[in-house]
Amino acid sequence: MTARLFKNARIFSPVDAGIPSAGKDQGKIRIHDRGALVVDSGRITDVGDSDIVRGRTDMGMMDEVVDCQGYAMIPGFVDPHTHMCFTELREAEFDLRMAGTPYLEILARGGGILSSVRAVRAASEEALFEASRRRVQTALRLGTTTVEIKSGYGLDTENELKMLRVIDRLGRETSLDVIPTFLGAHAVPLEYRDRADAFVDLVVNEMIPEVREQGIARFCDVFCEKDVFSIDQGRRILEAARAAGLGVKIHADEVHDLGGAALAAALGAASADHLLAASDGNLRCMAKAGVTAVLLPATAYSLRKPYARARHMIDAGLSVALATDCNPGSSYTESMPFVISLSVVNMFMTPFEALTASTLNSAYASGMAGSLGSLDPGKQADFLLLDGNSPTILAYHAGVSSVTAVYKRGERIY
Repeated sequence: MTARLFKNARIFSPVDAGIPSAGKDQGKIRIHDRGALVVDSGRITDVGDSDIVRGRTDMGMMDEVVDCQGYAMIPGFVDPHTHMCFTELREAEFDLRMAGTPYLEILARGGGILSSVRAVRAASEEALFEASRRRVQTALRLGTTTVEIKSGYGLDTENELKMLRVIDRLGRETSLDVIPTFLGAHAVPLEYRDRADAFVDLVVNEMIPEVREQGIARFCDVFCEKDVFSIDQGRRILEAARAAGLGVKIHADEVHDLGGAALAAALGAASADHLLAASDGNLRCMAKAGVTAVLLPATAYSLRKPYARARHMIDAGLSVALATDCNPGSSYTESMPFVISLSVVNMFMTPFEALTASTLNSAYASGMAGSLGSLDPGKQADFLLLDGNSPTILAYHAGVSSVTAVYKRGERIY
């Protein structure tokens, strides 16, 4: 493996204290104005001020010295909530939503998630892989080096397992680290309409055992929402998943304050995601339980909804992460720079808080903080160079990507 010294960089990294950064700590960033970073065999071995790092580095052992030309260096983005594994787009549905049709009404008509289910069920595994690979590669060019991808457009055992195989293959055949999540309880399929409890029986008694046997998924998620899955149904699914050895996540309180945030706290979930309607009391429960709030501002943007209360959450001591929610219906974007810009401008996060939210805290929400999310010795050398003096460029230079180079395990991949 190659040893490299990266010099002449303005380095910005969250401070990893062994837990997700919360409250005032979320905005704490370690900065080296004239920084250097040493990579050996894909791992960071040293980082700090250039003169100090060069003084303790055996330059004769370096295979290459890379001049970063004063660009800002940050960790690669970790996108902890996506639905990138799908085939057909839903542009006509976008037209309906822009004309004022509520999303849950579209879902009730058999659109929304259910239209993606029909397309995924009809697609071959190869076609599903190729469609998904294009989106993963787009995310990489925009700075995402690790991505979580959920199933959930199969809604039967055969097609959920097919999706998980495709997601696993994306991790093996692209440069990104891919975290597979089983989301069999994404919606109630048409064949179980008005029989949600019977579908929950299928998820618990058949799907989860088959997913465990397959051995690909790391997490289980459930969409708890009015007219989708109740809190009791969500609890039953997630408890069965945990018993099967999976980590748990939850789509919580996106449209209605159903109590998903409280369920996430009670279960000690890795994250509760969306949270646009979550109550103050349930957010406090999450903070006390150490559950990370994964916020999805591109979804609120697309649905024309009020944004999640990121400023309130951070001030209340809750750890906040950011994700694209890339999906064909409510958030068709692979761009973490776009999400960061929305979080700063519309959710009143500082650029440094947004940096932590899109790297270190998102790594914790994905169970990957031991090797990702900050530029620390021993961690994987996943980092970006930005065409700017600081991470602020991500929010300031709107509508474009300021990512000029993407490195994965110390190798330039874009």
